[in-house]
Amino acid sequence: MTNPLIELAREAARWQRGPLPQPIEWAARRALLDWFATTLPGCVLPPATALLGALADERPAGGAICYVDGRSSSPRHAALLNATASHTVEFDDIFRDGGYHPGSSTVAAALALAQHRGLPAQQLHRAVVAGYEVGCRISLAIQPSHYAFWHTTATVGTIGAAVAGAVLLGCDATGIGHAIALASSFAGGHQQNLQGEGMAKALHPGHAADAGLLAAYAAAGGVTGSVDSLHAAKGFAAATSASPGDWAIALEGLGEWTPLTRMTVKAHGCCGHIFPALDGLRAMREATPFALEQVAAIHVDGYGATRSMCDRPAALSPQDARFSIQYCLAAQMVLGAVRLDAFTSQALADTRIRALMPKITVAEDAELAAAYPRKRQARLTVTLADGRRLEHFQAVRKGDPEAPLSDAELVTKFEELAGSVADPADVKALRAEILESDRLPGPIPLRSPCPESV
Repeated sequence: MTNPLIELAREAARWQRGPLPQPIEWAARRALLDWFATTLPGCVLPPATALLGALADERPAGGAICYVDGRSSSPRHAALLNATASHTVEFDDIFRDGGYHPGSSTVAAALALAQHRGLPAQQLHRAVVAGYEVGCRISLAIQPSHYAFWHTTATVGTIGAAVAGAVLLGCDATGIGHAIALASSFAGGHQQNLQGEGMAKALHPGHAADAGLLAAYAAAGGVTGSVDSLHAAKGFAAATSASPGDWAIALEGLGEWTPLTRMTVKAHGCCGHIFPALDGLRAMREATPFALEQVAAIHVDGYGATRSMCDRPAALSPQDARFSIQYCLAAQMVLGAVRLDAFTSQALADTRIRALMPKITVAEDAELAAAYPRKRQARLTVTLADGRRLEHFQAVRKGDPEAPLSDAELVTKFEELAGSVADPADVKALRAEILESDRLPGPIPLRSPCPESV
């Protein structure tokens, strides 16, 4: 059997040199723009703000930018805080087939280290491509069983960050392989802290970015790990999934296509498992317009995670509401969209949303569950007060590779989210730095959100 760690490390090393095709470089710029879109609103909210204060006495010096307060710090400190902020408002990118948000940790780690070392933008882009390459492919090998107990963004995110860091530190394929091996032992983050109460979920990619950079630094310094860490009987895949990993699927097309070009960009500010239902409900109302007061019942049939993670009929907090299919569908009906303002205290208390939520039910459909994770689909049935019964099958999600956000739509998302905490002139300048410049993005002044949005 081919050793997947060695193969993935070689592929990551390949991204350090040679031509970087324009479509792939543009995909890296898009990923960076989307990372800032989801990170900046999270910089003024807990847990990032709380963590910033908690670590104030230990702040190390360095050339990386901590966007939570706009000050410089060490790469690991900045990556920890920035990645935590990036996963707070639930707008971060998705590698759908692996059930994984790579950007939060991988971009945070790569950007902080590149800033600290004063590197040009293209080296950052190469590191991002490499980190996504390895992390996303590992997620393919271990899903969907890994997700039963583990948060992929926390676990695999550690490895993606390690690879990006090792690339920027100039490690060869052997060194990158040791960074992967070490990171596989640092990985953690279980489902209870993903689905339950508390703020741990957003800290998952923060820890992944920090621990990933630790693995990269260690490997660059000569610390070694087992080259069998991913696929051996007691390795990462066997310990965190139902088997030692489906590495044939993970390595399929290695060198022919790269995961960064197959990303999902979020069009809604909530859990991605709710997206098919949101898109389906919008399509139903466009085909047969019906008003809020006409709805007697809405039923959603989805795959396993639709039911297990998103059936939250009594969601009260912003975090819980972002994972509630009842809340999000009702909010879209009332507000027209599920964006940042859907999770303000005013929206959470809206009596129209609360009145509709008990009318929404969700169940698992065996056929849709069998197609997961490569297909994220939903069947919706809307019963109206006059007895009419409307049905719809949603085969794709807006933002998935089959229905991608255009560049213009991505810029609109960035300007909306970044503009919620920064002035328009600063947002415009940051957009130009990311999409047009050969320099790394710099700091951006942030203002606190309105009190009702906290």
